[in-house]
Amino acid sequence: MSEQQCAAPADGDAEQADAQLSTTASPLLDGPQLFARYAFMPNRLAYCGGDDYRALFDYCVTGVTDAGLRALLRKFTGALPYLRLIAECNAILDPFDARVVEAYWLGNDLLQGVEARRLYDALRERFGRQLRARDLELVLGKAPAGAHPHHSFHVLEVCPRIGWPQALPFMNSCRISWGKVVSLDGIALVVEVMPLVIAGHRLVLGSPERCTVNRECDGKGFVSTARIGDWVSMHWGWACQVLSLRQVANLERWTRYHLDIVNQTL
Repeated sequence: MSEQQCAAPADGDAEQADAQLSTTASPLLDGPQLFARYAFMPNRLAYCGGDDYRALFDYCVTGVTDAGLRALLRKFTGALPYLRLIAECNAILDPFDARVVEAYWLGNDLLQGVEARRLYDALRERFGRQLRARDLELVLGKAPAGAHPHHSFHVLEVCPRIGWPQALPFMNSCRISWGKVVSLDGIALVVEVMPLVIAGHRLVLGSPERCTVNRECDGKGFVSTARIGDWVSMHWGWACQVLSLRQVANLERWTRYHLDIVNQTL
């Protein structure tokens, strides 16, 4: 088991990018609204969360945040423990605080507030009885190797060991990817995105490819302001959010960072 630690990426360059360039990024969202946008499509596909994706979608479309939305979000038992860990380690009371939600799905400097021991203990408590001994050893070993509670870590390291497929199409759909809009096609966007590929014995981001991503359900969606040249995030073939350049940079940095950790034991 490798315990080589990777240097965590910083947000500085991403902030400079936002200062130098602009996009039509989505307006600032509160934490529950932000979480719901990334949770909607896997919920609709019955992969996680409760059984009322329509209510979740309606909350996103109307922009209403209330106790009912929070109750729906607490049913996402895969992501919620990571949110609670990030919040606790950064002295934030609400696990659905927008900064915490962004840290988990996209990445920001709150991830660096989670020490390796805290992540290790949280993973052991959560998966200690679920994983086989060898798989548990591999997952726990990624904490001292430098892993952080980012969605890419869960998809790349944990999901393949708790029964989800290890196939590239699954990982490409389940991870949060980002793409530059090259054309608008009715209910869809055509974007350029870097897919996960196998290069030798390593899992890496490949050369940009064009793909189509859905942006509307029953005539409504979350990225109505998207224009050619904008960057959008995607989850299970659904456009979740128009991203700022800071968010794009953070998402790419933390994805590449965890790919490096994955490749230590691939």
